Amino acid sequence: MPSSQEKSLPASGRKLQKARADGQGARSRELLHLAILGAGSAGMWLLAPQWLDRMQLALSRQLAFDAAAIAAPGTMLDRLRDMVLPGLVAGTGFAVLTGVAALVGALGAGGWILSTRPIQPRFSRLDPVAGLTHLFSRQQMANVLKMVLMTGVLGVVAWQFLAGSMATVAMLVLQPSPRALGLLVDWLGAGLGWLLLVLLLAALVDVPMQAWFFKARLRMSHQEVRQEHQESDGNPHTKGRIRQRQRDLAERASVGAVPRADFVVMNPAHYAVALRYDEKTMGAPQVIARGTDLLAFRIRDLAREHGVPVLQSPRLARALYAHAALDQAIPAPLYAAVAQVLAHVYRLKAALRGEGLMPGHLAEPDVPPELDPLNPPRHTPAPGVAV
Repeated sequence: MPSSQEKSLPASGRKLQKARADGQGARSRELLHLAILGAGSAGMWLLAPQWLDRMQLALSRQLAFDAAAIAAPGTMLDRLRDMVLPGLVAGTGFAVLTGVAALVGALGAGGWILSTRPIQPRFSRLDPVAGLTHLFSRQQMANVLKMVLMTGVLGVVAWQFLAGSMATVAMLVLQPSPRALGLLVDWLGAGLGWLLLVLLLAALVDVPMQAWFFKARLRMSHQEVRQEHQESDGNPHTKGRIRQRQRDLAERASVGAVPRADFVVMNPAHYAVALRYDEKTMGAPQVIARGTDLLAFRIRDLAREHGVPVLQSPRLARALYAHAALDQAIPAPLYAAVAQVLAHVYRLKAALRGEGLMPGHLAEPDVPPELDPLNPPRHTPAPGVAV
């Protein structure tokens, strides 16, 4: 059974994206060499006839001397300019062509990656141990083996090509200059063709091999996958702290709604929940403010300042705090208990207006035991009333 530290899983999309942001990608040098040499050879093959004609014409002019040229040596600078400018234009065009080919070859394997991180200074690159590890990695050993094999193949191909065309090369010196230049171009073109064929075969092997090494280098262990899931989904402990912080902020903000409450129900020292009910707009009573400890005392004091009845009922206060959300209808299992308290509050307010007798102590509301976080015994002393 593989251990959690063994990197046997493929890289996730997030890790691949991070690698690209760091400037990492699958790159094939053989594909790059093939693109540059191929573009250069194509450019020479297409432009060689015109270039040879111009070269022959320019050489014939440069090598022609008459009395006027001898009498005015300054004209040699004009001749030099006539030779240099076309050469610069041709060289610039050739450089642009091979530069574009190099860019296409670089993008052909790993795609476009725009990042400045590979050129940023990092002291970890000066670690000799890490350098030796990278030097003797599987990818480096495979690259060395590939270079040795290519050197051998190129040596054999070059030997066979030169051995078969040595007589042709030796006869070039016996040909007229125009004919010799044409034969030389044909000979160089044939040699480049064999070189490109070898590079093509090498690129066909190197491109998938570099892609495999790149993915193998980014493989992940089971532990890394779990860690990434935690980072993407959020650490449960961190998320819990964030949710608690959000609840605390919401509860502090809800204190301003206490004056609009119909009543406040409290655990004597720990919980306070303010409720409001409007039969015209609400289907059930709603919790509009709540808090614990010091915030609970603040809700109690603010309610008393605005004449909001404060009732002490520990079980109902705990159940409402644990299961009712702010500005939402209370849970259905607490309807009966809240209705009992609400009826008591209505009688209390009527008595304070002089419209009835002052009610007695509020009987303990019937709170389902499973909704009480502490799940105390069902028989508790009757709660008192404070106004």
